[in-house]
Amino acid sequence: MKDNIDKKTSMTMIQALRSAQDVMMERDDNVVVFGQDVGYFGGVFRVTEGLQKKYGKSRVFDAPISESGIVGAAIGMAAYGLRPCIEIQFADYIYPAYDQIVSEAARLRFRSAGDFTAPLTIRTPCGGGIYGGQTHSQSPEAVFAHVCGLRTVMPSNPYDAKGLLISAIENDDPVIFLEPKRLYNGPFDGHHDRPVVPWSQHPMGEVPEGYYNVPLDKAAIFRPGAELTVLAYGTMVWVCEAAAREAGIDAEIIDLRSLWPLDLATIVESVKKTGRCVVVHEATRTCGFGAELVSLVQEHCFYHLEAPIERVTGWDTPYPHAQEWAYFPGPARVAQAFKRTLEA
Repeated sequence: MKDNIDKKTSMTMIQALRSAQDVMMERDDNVVVFGQDVGYFGGVFRVTEGLQKKYGKSRVFDAPISESGIVGAAIGMAAYGLRPCIEIQFADYIYPAYDQIVSEAARLRFRSAGDFTAPLTIRTPCGGGIYGGQTHSQSPEAVFAHVCGLRTVMPSNPYDAKGLLISAIENDDPVIFLEPKRLYNGPFDGHHDRPVVPWSQHPMGEVPEGYYNVPLDKAAIFRPGAELTVLAYGTMVWVCEAAAREAGIDAEIIDLRSLWPLDLATIVESVKKTGRCVVVHEATRTCGFGAELVSLVQEHCFYHLEAPIERVTGWDTPYPHAQEWAYFPGPARVAQAFKRTLEA
């Protein structure tokens, strides 16, 4: 899993993602980076800052404002041996490229009987908590996890972000790499009225400077516990930790990291141990990925469940601007679900 782990340094998630691309571009001349404003400007969140200066305009370059064109060009590059790591500026803007992702990238291996693959990584910032409103706050992971042939990943911390992105770039299948932008500069527990905690003050901000990888199909037990199992990913991992701590509940929090492939074994083992389960995500409730998680837990753990499975999510509305924190699943709402599950 790991190779050439050198000294660690404190990194934000932005720096960790940049480091992953730097490491892979140095190791493999076939890795190219492009997207809107990712070259000279370094990306709207500066995730690619400095890469064009280091590797040149033929490997790190700006693309027109055409998500379909960006992904379409990347698929062609990938089919002929390159490993594009492209950026869609916000996940909200990825929909014009959905046909290219689903009909071309995800199907290429199958439709060519394995003659061609699409080793393509699509990075995109997602989620709310930054007052971005309905067009800069969406979490579209469920529409990608639904598609056969895609891998869908969402890290919750700098260490995982770098290791997962390296694995994504190395993988021969297309990977949708969703980055919770509220976590770019520090962990966020849902208390928006408190000072921001930087990654430099958290152990998960310590990241190896060199090459290492994190498997794309393995969840992490973020917080061991015995009373109930919590399934979460991205920003909600930190919100769930705050909810458990503040409510005094011994919750086992599983950070899925990879939505698909899903580490079902870790989920089942935990739920069978605790007998209770709460699923938490920021995205819309109806047909959200949490519905699939609830179904899987029901199928595989029915005789071990001591209470109905709870689900805490965003609401079935566009992401609001003025009422952002009424939409965002905060620690109080999550803690209420914990208590209902324990009292059932």
